[in-house]
Amino acid sequence: MTTSLAPARLAPADVVRVGGAGLRTRPMRAFLSALGIAIGIAAMVSVVGISSSSRAELDRQLAALGTNLLTVAPGNDIFGDNATLPDEAVEMIGRIGPVTEVSAVGKVADVHVYRTDQIPAGQTNAITLRAAQLELPRTVGATLASGTWLNAATAQFPTVVLGSAAARRLGVYDVGDGVQIYIHARWFTVVGILAAVPLAPELDSSALIGWEAAKTYAGFDGHATTVYTRAQDDQVEAVQGVLARTANPSAPNQVKVSRPSDALAARQATDKTFTGLLLGLGAVALLVGGVGVANTMVISVLERRAEIGLRRALGATRGQVLVQFLAESLLLSALGGVGGVTTGIAVTALYATTRDWPAVVPAWATAGGVGATLVIGAIAGLYPAIRAARLAPTEALAAP
Repeated sequence: MTTSLAPARLAPADVVRVGGAGLRTRPMRAFLSALGIAIGIAAMVSVVGISSSSRAELDRQLAALGTNLLTVAPGNDIFGDNATLPDEAVEMIGRIGPVTEVSAVGKVADVHVYRTDQIPAGQTNAITLRAAQLELPRTVGATLASGTWLNAATAQFPTVVLGSAAARRLGVYDVGDGVQIYIHARWFTVVGILAAVPLAPELDSSALIGWEAAKTYAGFDGHATTVYTRAQDDQVEAVQGVLARTANPSAPNQVKVSRPSDALAARQATDKTFTGLLLGLGAVALLVGGVGVANTMVISVLERRAEIGLRRALGATRGQVLVQFLAESLLLSALGGVGGVTTGIAVTALYATTRDWPAVVPAWATAGGVGATLVIGAIAGLYPAIRAARLAPTEALAAP
């Protein structure tokens, strides 16, 4: 009968069991080392998750508000003075084939809005008086928080609808019986309060009165200062290209055309700078965690030299010792990675819930987080594992 002297091969389960033995004997050290990895991964996953949730919320807003809103406003003439839109600009824009909605507001210059007639003239609260056409809410996607919008009758008389910020500054939180504000030496009855208008934020700080009422009671000159236009979704670019020449055929260079949804997207794009910065901080934290794992493994090799020598004396090969310590490092990092990913997802979900956003964590972020920890663990544990494998049995057993 012959006995094979070949060393036994370690099954994957054996590798995990042997690698986990070192972690179980020093639980506090293992926890602290894994915590360093977890902090870095949690920071990176939560930053990616919060950024993705923010983008998902923006997409949801744009889907609800529409990306087909265009605005037309007067620019400057060749002398640098403020230009004006022709009286027929709104009507001409409405004749463009793909245009589905058009409305306008006109800023009433040098007229201020006050809560009462006892307010000092200088305390204007930065509220702008604007004349508004009746189709405005439908065109810009505005909704009423309280009361009603102007109609063909009330638009002729001293009635007003307040933007959300204007109402807050004036201390008007609901439309009750006889709520009035003071405009141009006359009392106006508040008939409605708008909710915030994301695609037309200038309306939030405005007091809106009827077009004819603005001419009658506030000296409005009748010129539109902003024309809001809705176009068919597949024709937005084409309409944008002809709006200036349509609004003012004689001087299209004195017309400014913009797309409010682009401003929202641009604001979201600026957040990417901060996202990159935070990801960099997360990467630094991950690197620090990797250094902690490497430090733990080096100390573990020094403390367990007798164990290594005994295993080598009982027949363990260098490769098996190397695999043992490398597996221990990978397990340590994997614990930190899984904990970090879980924490990052929880932070994202909590933050998104508080902001009423959809919670979105990309699959690549979670998979990348765990993958990054395994790479860090392999790099951090490679040198200590090689050092452990190179220890001679006699040298290891003789160590104090």
